[in-house]
Amino acid sequence: MKKVLSIAGSDSSGGAGIQADIKTMIAHGSYGMTVITVLTAQNTTGVYGIAAVESTFVENQIDCIFSDIFPDAVKIGMVYSAEIIRSIANKLKHYQAKNIVLDPVMVATSGGRLLSDDSIEALKTELMPLADLITPNIPEAECLCGFGISAKADMVRAAKKIATSYAGSILIKGGHLFESADDFLLIQDKKGHEEVWFPGVKIDNPNTHGTGCTLSTAIACNLATGYKMELAVKKAKDYVSGALAANLDLGKGNGPLDHGFQLTSGCK
Repeated sequence: MKKVLSIAGSDSSGGAGIQADIKTMIAHGSYGMTVITVLTAQNTTGVYGIAAVESTFVENQIDCIFSDIFPDAVKIGMVYSAEIIRSIANKLKHYQAKNIVLDPVMVATSGGRLLSDDSIEALKTELMPLADLITPNIPEAECLCGFGISAKADMVRAAKKIATSYAGSILIKGGHLFESADDFLLIQDKKGHEEVWFPGVKIDNPNTHGTGCTLSTAIACNLATGYKMELAVKKAKDYVSGALAANLDLGKGNGPLDHGFQLTSGCK
């Protein structure tokens, strides 16, 4: 069994963060482990409280995992502060972690910044160089490239701009665009560069809480299994599409996906 580690925040409602990540790992037949960076009091209607974990305790968690059950892949989600970012980066370098997928959680769905300027800078300089793949949405890609993205051509230009200071692959999620929902993957490896478009499938389901967490974790699981980057992303997107199409409807707001749709389909 492949072992996958999620370094992220806790979502008390279970729809995003480490709770979504663990469900995704189980759905992919992986053994899930977690390092909690921040606790949130939230549900489908919003976030009502945040409590950061001390950076030394984040380090303690990472030490316990890598010294005992070494992960085959690592997914990084909400990191909260520059201090926590530096702690994570130092430990991942120390243990020479592999198959790192970074979901740069910087901008809330409402458009508000989730990270301070110094934290964003630390994310760029400390964590991004370690990642095999980053998975920004449009607002996050705009933070990383420094200009607006309103069309598919801008997504390509943004990925190439980010690639000038980052050696890993880049998946820009196009769900915020009006003209399409296509995703763009710029693969960077020893063989060179490759551009791949994944056509977006519009699924009529307003319950999308945790989609980004789920996608990045599914990719990490697929990389741990041994899939090449393009296929790892494609299979992850197919999984997320299935979880959305299952039309789970929980809560009074933006509800979660059905992470276990493949596990329960035979029981319905």
